[in-house]
This record gives sequence, structure tokens and C-alpha cells, in this order.
Amino acid sequence: MPPTLMHLRVLLPYQIFVEKAGVSRIVADTQAGSYGLLPQRLDCTAALPPGILMYETAADGQVFLAVDEGVLVKAGTEVMISVRRAVRGNDLQHLHELVTKDFLQVEVREQEARSTMARLENGFLHRFAALHHE
Repeated sequence: MPPTLMHLRVLLPYQIFVEKAGVSRIVADTQAGSYGLLPQRLDCTAALPPGILMYETAADGQVFLAVDEGVLVKAGTEVMISVRRAVRGNDLQHLHELVTKDFLQVEVREQEARSTMARLENGFLHRFAALHHE
């Protein structure tokens, strides 16, 4: 009887980032530490903080993903991981460079958007207060 392998899906809010059959093992960072998944492991769920996810297939070897916070669900041989952002790297050094470039740029844009929203809200409140006094 051939060994059972897992089917992995990594989902982003707007697309399927990875869909891979034949996954022999997965290692994810959770809030309780690193968590390894093998095909015969019991079903589980886990909250994922930002960190490194590794999966292994016979064809690709070890593949590393940097993921933002999300959730992991294992049901039978199906593993679904839903995260806000993810990037793939060939090795950990390359992944570190990608994370530094991609994730930090997104955080700067998010901070700028929050600042703009705060200015808009402040302006609205001032105009509303002025209108209320008239």
C-alpha cells in the first residue's frame, strides 16, 4: 500500500497562493511553538502568528514560505492554511530578503493609510463640531 500524502492549500484573501498534492510533511510556527504535521497526524487547528512555514514534497524538496498571521486546519489528508500575506523563497536567506522588501513596504503603506484616515476623521469631526455650534 503506497504511503498517504497530504494535500496543501495556502489561501490569501484574494487568491490561492499554493496548492500542492503529495506533501509528506509540514512545519509551521504557531503561538505555542513549531508544529509538525505528518499525513497520519490527528486532525487539528492552530492560530499562526507571522513566521516561517515549510513543506516538503518528493518533487520539490523543502519549500519555505514566510506567512503573515492566519489559521491552519488539518482534516484527514487535507491541510488548509489561510493567511493575510505570504511569499515564497528558495532558501531562508532569499526569503529573509523578500520579507524585508515586501512585508515592510506593505506595512509602511498601511501606516500611511491609517494616518490619512485619521486626518480625514479629524477634519470631519472639526467640521461637524463647527456645524453643530452654528
